[in-house]
Amino acid sequence: MDTPIPDAPPNAEQIEYWNGAVGLRWLAYNDWLDERTAAYGRAAFAAAAPQPGECVLDIGCGAGATTFELARAVGPDGAATGIDISAPLLGRARERAAALGLAVEFLEADASRPPFAPQRFDLLFSRFGVMFFDDPAAAFAELHKTLKPGGRIAFACWQDPQLNDWYERPLAAIAHILERAPVDTRQPGPFAFSDPDHIREVLAAAGFAQVELAPFATPFYLGRGASREAMADDAMEQVFRVGPIARLLEPQSEQVQAQARGAIRASLLELADDHGLEVGGAIWVVTARAG
Repeated sequence: MDTPIPDAPPNAEQIEYWNGAVGLRWLAYNDWLDERTAAYGRAAFAAAAPQPGECVLDIGCGAGATTFELARAVGPDGAATGIDISAPLLGRARERAAALGLAVEFLEADASRPPFAPQRFDLLFSRFGVMFFDDPAAAFAELHKTLKPGGRIAFACWQDPQLNDWYERPLAAIAHILERAPVDTRQPGPFAFSDPDHIREVLAAAGFAQVELAPFATPFYLGRGASREAMADDAMEQVFRVGPIARLLEPQSEQVQAQARGAIRASLLELADDHGLEVGGAIWVVTARAG
């Protein structure tokens, strides 16, 4: 009789993903990523409105930039905890916390199975950290349990890919060279919460009430430099740091890769001006209350 193969634990693929080459790449370019996503985080932070003395959880905290802001907002009478599945990024977060002298707790754990006592937190917060759950409704139901009565959640998630040129423009530039699969917005990934109806369904199923979505858009800077050409070169590096291009081109021949790189660079060069090379970025700022 064959021994049954046990099911993989929840989010096993994402845990492996963020502790492998991707996690190390994000660690290497973390400062760059924090800078480019700071404006989106500030929009979600304003909606979250953390108060002195509150206990807050930063979901998918990465290297800790948003957790530190939360810690400053809640002050010495409050408590800020960051949770993430990426050991490399959490290592950086702990180093930064020590250097800043902030009493912040960082926990390597899966936020879809939060290891906290019920009703611990006043606020759950996330900047692009909630779109990677295998089972979003179940994950948010577990997170809901950690909120105090009347507690709230606030997070930033990307809107439709077509509204985010940092993702779409490089792909459009090589559409005549390579065919790409459509984005499945119901699978874990950056656009898993791009559909507002899906967000409302997931949060309602998890027990949240007063779900509100506010659109927010601001430029996402890809390239900077002393000349348009330097901006395009800088932007090319960024395109291969974030987004799907690196994965899409990896199995292709050197000839196809060279052709694609040329097409992407030409497309980016068209956007460069005196201020830099910027592309569009659009998010939802989502807020809700514990039901």
